[in-house]
Amino acid sequence: PSVPHSPSVPLRVATYNIHAGAGEDDVFDLERTAAAIRGLRADVIGLEEVDVHWGARSDFTDEARELAARLRMRFFFAPIYDLPADPAGGPRRQYGVAVLSRFPVRDAQNHEITRLSTQTPDPVPAPAPGFAEVTVRVRGARVHVYATHLDYRADPSVRRVQVDDMLAVLARDPGPKILVGDFNAEPDAPELARLWGPLVDAAPSGGKTYPAADPVRRIDLVTVSPDVAVTGTHDYATTASDHRPVVADLLVPRHGR
Repeated sequence: PSVPHSPSVPLRVATYNIHAGAGEDDVFDLERTAAAIRGLRADVIGLEEVDVHWGARSDFTDEARELAARLRMRFFFAPIYDLPADPAGGPRRQYGVAVLSRFPVRDAQNHEITRLSTQTPDPVPAPAPGFAEVTVRVRGARVHVYATHLDYRADPSVRRVQVDDMLAVLARDPGPKILVGDFNAEPDAPELARLWGPLVDAAPSGGKTYPAADPVRRIDLVTVSPDVAVTGTHDYATTASDHRPVVADLLVPRHGR
């Protein structure tokens, strides 16, 4: 436990694209996903590619609620897509990002950023939800944690706009900030350049994260505002998803409001 009047508090954060609960083998196994997350021993975790009653690929499971229950954590789910039930009468089909937290979530919001839909033919860039923000109170420190999943297409133009959209959201909040997610681009990609200044890459020498079995790209990132210190990072070689998770040990300033 931290000393009551110490200037900062420890926090372990992670990001994990869970591939809707399917491993690198494409087999849906949410217990395997939960075991992989449990092994990270993280306090706050951003999850990407989370299904909530989405479809047969994940047995129509509410993955956010189910994982939170298995891990005894609080959660916030921020859908990117929120579609009518199929067949009618059931719960709505949702897909997006989630945040799991061992600490109380004081506030949570699902922000819009520019997206190209995968659910409509010939999509055009337009604002859409799925950029999660939770405010967590950690032993006297208040920290904003954001989880994101950026556009996957080869053309970087949408990701470039998404970066600007995210920075505009972050600029509204004072105090320590942590942005995690699947950026679908490596840290030195030109479209991510504007992140570096407001934020710092927590694991600049971290291992590659995708594809999980033999990764060649580091696209899953933990980033922090400059007032948050990084004391260590960890790579996990698991194939419970097609991405590997990333974990960072942080010191968050207690003065955050």
